[in-house]
Amino acid sequence: MDLISAVVLGILQGVTEFLPVSSSGHLVIAEHLFGLEGTPLSFDVALHMGTLLAVLVYFRKEWLSMAGAMLPGGRGGGRRQAVLLLVGTVPAGAAGFMFEDQVESVLRSPWVVVATLSAVALVIALAEWRAAHSRELGSMTLKDAVAIGAAQALALVPGVSRSGITIAAGLFAGLGRQAAARFSFLLSAPVIAGAGLLEGLKVMEAGAGGVTPGAYAAGFLASSLSGYLVISLFISFLRRHSLYPFVIYRLVLAAAVASILVWR
Repeated sequence: MDLISAVVLGILQGVTEFLPVSSSGHLVIAEHLFGLEGTPLSFDVALHMGTLLAVLVYFRKEWLSMAGAMLPGGRGGGRRQAVLLLVGTVPAGAAGFMFEDQVESVLRSPWVVVATLSAVALVIALAEWRAAHSRELGSMTLKDAVAIGAAQALALVPGVSRSGITIAAGLFAGLGRQAAARFSFLLSAPVIAGAGLLEGLKVMEAGAGGVTPGAYAAGFLASSLSGYLVISLFISFLRRHSLYPFVIYRLVLAAAVASILVWR
């Protein structure tokens, strides 16, 4: 993989990780259409680590608040938020541990992406239609965290979209769009970090899978910078707009990819 391909995939990851369109789905499609299907999962994880950096930097005040609250004598809402994130992380962590092999092989198919892009588009549309937008992050309960965390576990399947399915779960729970998005982005951090650690150990044992250190670095930087920009723009977008444009985008993309796969 050359540096240009690494940067393109990094930007694609950063742009799509936080929008409800599925970063892994777009990467699978790009790899299939541009002949990059041999790209190792470790490179995908490197791109996700770039977006992890974006989350850590953008929400640095929240992370510092949670870290301070968890220290002996710490107080405030940071402790409660940290507990909710911890509880919400368990389902995805357990699912990743049990189904890692299937995710790496069987599920990395363009046809799987077509199906999940379409199905989750309908879920997001239903969530928007039924949403009350009456609750903020401070009103979240452990039950809400478990439900959103269970939704995040489904995002292991390419095309589902971690942000899409968790924001939808937040809307079903009555959260406002911005509140649902903020919790979704915060919730992604522990799972991305855990996956990055596990895959990093594998890379140390088996090598970089044919991808040069320079390509890893270029992809990482591209995904982190573009990811930070998209977080800021998307949260601002949700102040006044719904998720319906992304529903339409997912359905159009699914139809386009299906057509290409049939006629190639």
